[in-house]
Amino acid sequence: MKTIFQALAEIEETNQVAALATIVRSQGSTPRHGTSKMLVYADGGILGTVGGGGLEGRIHTEALEAMQDGKARFLTYNMSDPAKGDPGICGGTVEVYVEPILPKPTLLIVGAGHVGKATAHLAKWLNFRVVIAEDRVEFCTPENIPNADEYHPVPMDEIARHVEINAQTYIVLTTRGADVDGIALPDLLDSPAAYIGVIGSKRRWLTATKLLQERGVTEEKIAQVHSPIGLEIQAETPEEIAVSIMAEVLMIRDGGTGKKMSK
Repeated sequence: MKTIFQALAEIEETNQVAALATIVRSQGSTPRHGTSKMLVYADGGILGTVGGGGLEGRIHTEALEAMQDGKARFLTYNMSDPAKGDPGICGGTVEVYVEPILPKPTLLIVGAGHVGKATAHLAKWLNFRVVIAEDRVEFCTPENIPNADEYHPVPMDEIARHVEINAQTYIVLTTRGADVDGIALPDLLDSPAAYIGVIGSKRRWLTATKLLQERGVTEEKIAQVHSPIGLEIQAETPEEIAVSIMAEVLMIRDGGTGKKMSK
C-alpha cells in the first residue's frame, strides 16, 4: 500500500487536484493525535485517516470544499457533547490543517485556428498547461500550435472523455462557429471547470444559446458561460484577442476586478 507521501508525488506528477488534512494539535482524549494525515482525492476517495466517524466526515467535507475554492483551512473541533454539535464524545480537542493540493492551471483551448494558436502561445508564456482540442485533425498538431502539453483531435462532443478537467481547468472555445459551440458545450458544462468562455459576437452567442436549449441544457448551466469572451480592450488581431481572453482568465482565477489601476 502506498504512503501518503508517495501518493502526493503521484498527484503532482499527474496534475491532479486533492487535499491533505493534518492533525496539528490534540489535547485530551481524541481518536488520533498530532501529525495524523488523511489525503482526500477529487472523487472523494481517501488515503489515511484522522480518526473516523463524525470528525473525519466533517474534515472530508472541508477538504472537498478546499479543492473547489483553493483556500486552506485551520479547523478546531471539540469532542465533548454531540448535542451541542460536537463530532464526538471523547472529551478532547483536535486542531486540523486542511490544505488544497492544486496543480498548475490548465487552459483547454477548443478550436485551433488563428485565435486559438495565439492564445496557446500566450497561455504557455503565462505558465499554464496548454491542452488543444480540435475536430479538424490537421489543425491539432505541434506543427500548427507548438509547445502545447496535449493534443486531442477528437469530435467536439467527446472532449470531456479525453481531457482531464478539474477545478483548475479554464476552457476557452475559439471555434469556427456557433454550431460547433452547440455541440461542444453540453459535456463541458457538466465538468468542474473554473471558467468556460466562448469567442464571438453577442449575436453568435444567442445562436449558440438556442442550440443548447434545444439540446436540453438548463439556463443555469448556460449562465456559467462567459460570452463574448475576454475583457473589452478593443482587440482586433488574434494576438490582441488572446490578450483580452487571458486577461479575463487571470481576473477570474485571481479574483481581480478588471478595472483600471489608476483613476
